[in-house]
Amino acid sequence: MSAKKIFFLFAISFAYFRSAAQDKNDVAVAFYNCENFFDTIDNPLKKDEEFTPHGKYRYTKKTYLQKLHNIATVINSMEGGDGPAVIGLAEVENSNVLNDLAHQPELAWRGYKYEWADGSDPRGINVALMYNPLHFNVIKTEALHVGLAAVNPNSNTRDILHVYGVLSGDSVHIFVCHWPSRRGDADESATKRERAAEVEKKAVQQIVLKNPDAKIILMGDFNDNPVDRSITQILEAKTEATSVKKNELYNPWADMYKSGAGTETYKHSWNLFDQIIISGALLHNRNHKLHYSSAAIYKPGFIIDHYKGHDGEPHRSFAGTYWINGYSDHFPVILYLAR
Repeated sequence: MSAKKIFFLFAISFAYFRSAAQDKNDVAVAFYNCENFFDTIDNPLKKDEEFTPHGKYRYTKKTYLQKLHNIATVINSMEGGDGPAVIGLAEVENSNVLNDLAHQPELAWRGYKYEWADGSDPRGINVALMYNPLHFNVIKTEALHVGLAAVNPNSNTRDILHVYGVLSGDSVHIFVCHWPSRRGDADESATKRERAAEVEKKAVQQIVLKNPDAKIILMGDFNDNPVDRSITQILEAKTEATSVKKNELYNPWADMYKSGAGTETYKHSWNLFDQIIISGALLHNRNHKLHYSSAAIYKPGFIIDHYKGHDGEPHRSFAGTYWINGYSDHFPVILYLAR
């Protein structure tokens, strides 16, 4: 390798770590779609048979233990090993998985706790919020059902998890979601996501009606990009911070998406489905506590694929149905709040 190329790679690495470095006083709020994070037990009420030892994916205890280790390694690596104060998770099957994850050697010393929504997704995958009790105290938790009967009587999807609590001394509402996928008919799937957006928007409106200064965080795999209708018109998340009022929503991911950045790929084309959207109160900082600092896609080298044809993409868990000892088909995202 030439000296010129070595210098170039060093410069890129230095720029990445410099841009990723944050003030130690910042509070890290993260989200991660864990890609098919099942246990090995067949739930007779759900279509999870593929992820069992005799199922299509040959999902054995050995595979499950490695998956636990891999996801724990990613979470542990965030913030120089300090980990996020709270992290939303998607595609997690149940409390068994969450409990096993929290007790992995990489994470157990932090004493992570969790809240989750046992929704009506036919495969049994759900959303959850894992948190460090030293930084976040839960006051109230509820699951918001997303009814899709009007779109398709045979459709069900994940519930939206709403957790209200105190984050580093400041009251916050956190919503964790995984909106309906893009599989099937394009118009129908878009309508499903718009329905999920309506449910989430209504919940936000009810909160700000009672308290216009409420600090709200919406995180999740929206299965839509920052410029799509469900986010720009239904959620009404604005992309220019200076134009956001305290009772409106701000989406810091639009410029990243427009620049070509993303968190997952479809046919090698980038999408930025994983986002963390905040209320204007986290921009205006009326109570001089938590306020928005910055946002980033988290992609350290070890979770990036370097195989031919997939170079630069997330190093996923499976290639087809074959376990390749990866992490997820999504990169995590992090939002920093200054205090």
